[in-house]
Amino acid sequence: MRPSLLNPLFASVQTLPGVGPKLEKLYRRLLGRDDGARALDLLFHLPTGLIDRRARPKLADVVAGTVVTVDVLVEEHRPPPPNRSRLPYRIVTSDETGTLTLTFFSARPEYLEKLLPVGQRRYVSGTTALYDGHLQMVHPDRIVDEEGFAKLPLLEPVYPLTEGLSENNVRRAAEGALAKLPVLPEWQDQDWIVRERFPPFADALRLVHRPLDPIDTSPDTKSWQRLAYDEFLAGQLALGLVRANTRKVTGRRSAGDGSLRAKVIKALPYQLTGSQTKALEDIVADLAKPERMTRLLQGDVGSGKTVVALLACAAVIETTKQTALMAPTEILARQHHKTIAAFAEAAGIRIALLTGRERGKERAVMLEKLADGEIDLLIGTHALFQDEVAFKDLALAVVDEQHRFGVHQRLALARKGEAVDMLVMTATPIPRTLVLTYFGDMDFSELREKPAGRKPIDTRTVDLERFEEVVTGVGRALADGRRAYWVCPLVEESETVDLANAEERFASLKKRFGKAVDLVHGKMKGADKDAAMARFASGETQLLVATTVIEVGVDVPEASVMVIEHAERFGLAQLHQLRGRIGRGSASSTCLLLYKSPLGETAKARLAVLRDSEDGFRIAEEDLKLRGEGDVLGTRQSGMPGFRLARLEFHGKLLQAARDDAALILARDPQLKSERGEALRVLLYLFERDEAVRLIRAG
Repeated sequence: MRPSLLNPLFASVQTLPGVGPKLEKLYRRLLGRDDGARALDLLFHLPTGLIDRRARPKLADVVAGTVVTVDVLVEEHRPPPPNRSRLPYRIVTSDETGTLTLTFFSARPEYLEKLLPVGQRRYVSGTTALYDGHLQMVHPDRIVDEEGFAKLPLLEPVYPLTEGLSENNVRRAAEGALAKLPVLPEWQDQDWIVRERFPPFADALRLVHRPLDPIDTSPDTKSWQRLAYDEFLAGQLALGLVRANTRKVTGRRSAGDGSLRAKVIKALPYQLTGSQTKALEDIVADLAKPERMTRLLQGDVGSGKTVVALLACAAVIETTKQTALMAPTEILARQHHKTIAAFAEAAGIRIALLTGRERGKERAVMLEKLADGEIDLLIGTHALFQDEVAFKDLALAVVDEQHRFGVHQRLALARKGEAVDMLVMTATPIPRTLVLTYFGDMDFSELREKPAGRKPIDTRTVDLERFEEVVTGVGRALADGRRAYWVCPLVEESETVDLANAEERFASLKKRFGKAVDLVHGKMKGADKDAAMARFASGETQLLVATTVIEVGVDVPEASVMVIEHAERFGLAQLHQLRGRIGRGSASSTCLLLYKSPLGETAKARLAVLRDSEDGFRIAEEDLKLRGEGDVLGTRQSGMPGFRLARLEFHGKLLQAARDDAALILARDPQLKSERGEALRVLLYLFERDEAVRLIRAG
C-alpha cells in the first residue's frame, strides 16, 4: 500500500486550481500520462529557464528576441479596419527612449481598452521581436499596473509547454501542486547530506519551481543535484531488490568440462583477445553457480561478441542441455548462423536457424528435432518465443541487441526452460552511467579490444558540394576491384521516404556503374535481401546501396569503402555501427561522411568525434553528452524509463554513489525495516518503484 501521506500527490491535476477536464487532456499530453495526469507529474515537470524582472531596460536598450519587462506609457490603439478582423490589433506604447508596439490577434477591443487605457502607465512582460524595423511584442505574458507589478514575482520559472497551455496555466497549476507537498521523512544518510550540503527533498523541489536567484533553475545547483540523487537512489534500490529476488530463484549449474570449448577455440583462425577470455571466464563462473545468471556482454563493433556467445553456449551444451540465440532482425540472425556454423561443426555442436521464413515441412521437422533434444543451439528472431517452439531442456538464452527487445520478450524466451540463464549482448557500447541505470540488476562484461589484424579506418568528412568527386573516387575504388557500401539517409522515421532515397541513389549510381551496383533495404522480402547480400559478399556486385538495414551484423571482409550520405542526420552510435561494416579484412578502409552545410553546432561536434575516434565507448559517452540518454539507448522505442528529474550529462557522477549507497542499505537492512528503511519505502513509492516494495513483502 502506498503511504497515505503521498496520496495528495497522486491525485488528478483536476484537483489543482484552474484545471478542468479540458485542460486535463492537455496536461496528459504535456506530461506524457495517457492514463491521467497527477499533481506529482507537475512537480516533476521542472522549469527550463526563467523570466528575470529585476532589470527593467529602457526601450532603446532592449535586444530583440529576448524576454523583457518594460515600463511604458500607452499612447494609441490601432484596431484593424472594419471587415478585416483577421488583421492584428496594435497598441503603440513608449518611454522616453523609444516606442514598442503590442500586437494582438483575434483581440476583443473592449477588453484591451480596459487592460491598456490610453494615457496610463503599464508594466509589460514578454518576448520582443523586430517587425519592419520596429520593436514589437506579440501577446505579452503579463500586463499590469503599478499595484499589480508590486505583487508579481521578480523571478518567474519558464516551463516546457504543449499547444493550448500557457506559461500562466502551468505556473498556477505547479503552485497548486507545491501546496500539496507533505512533510516527508528524510531518507538520506545524515552524514551524506551534511557532506554534500543537500537541502531536504521538498525544499529542493520548491526552490527549483520558485527560484530566488537565476541560478536556481540550473541543473548544477545543490537543490537539483539533491533531486537527481534521490531519483538515482530510488532506481538503484529497486534494481538491487530485483537482483536480490532474482538471485533467490535457484538456478542450475550448467558449466561443463571445457571439451567442446577447446574444440571451438582450436577451430578459430585467431587467438581470443584478453577481454574475450576474461568475459568467457566470468560467464562460465556464473554458469557454474546454483543461482541464475543475468549478464550483459557489451562490446565495440567487431570485438568478437558472437564467438564469446558461442563459447558460452558450448559450456552449457557440454552438460547435454540446450541453448538459444535470439537476434532482432533476420539479417542479423542469418549472419550469426553463418559466423557460428563452421566453428560449431568443428566441435560437433548441432545448430539450426528459425526465422519467419522457415515454414511448412522444414519447420515442422526442425521443431520436432528441437523437442527431442537433437538441436543443441537454436539461432533465430522473435520466432523463437512463439508457442509452438518447445525445447527439450533449454538452459541458456542469449539475446543480441538487447535494447531492441522489450523485457517481456526476453522473459518469454526464458520461460521456454527451467531456471534459464540469461546472457544479453549489445554491439552499441553503452556509457557506464547508462549501464548502471538500466542494467543495474545484471553483472556486465566489456569487450574493449579488437581482434588482431583489424586495421584503423580512415574517416573523413566531406561537404555534399563535392558529391561528384566522391562518386569519381568510388569509381576508382571499384576499378581497383574493391567493394563499397553507399548508405542513404534517414530523412524521417518513415520506411517509404528512406526507400525512395535509396532507390533514387541506386538508379543514379547504376546508370554510372552498371551491373556492379545492387540495392538492399528493409522493405524487401527476406529472400531478396539475402540474395542481394550474397551477390555483394561473393563479389558479383561491388557497390551496395542500402538503408540502415546493414547497421548491425553484416560481415563482408572484402568491403573497404563506406559512404554515408547526409551523415549529419544520423546519431553518433549509428554512424559508428555503420562504419564498423568495413575494416574487417586485410585492405585499408575509408569511411566518407557526406554532410550538407552549414552544419549546426551539435552535428559538427558529432562528426568531429567520429572522425577523430574509433573507440565505441568514448563515442557513446560523447553521444550521451550531445543527445541525452533517451536517444542513445533508443529508450523511446524499447519502453525503458527515462529520468524525470536527473539529467545524466550534469548528474551522472552521482550515480555510482547512489549504487554504492543502495548496496550498503540492502546489505544492512534487506527488508527496509529500520527507521531509514521505512523512509526509503516512501522514496520508492514517490518515484513509482512500487514493484520493488512488493518484492520485499513477497520475501
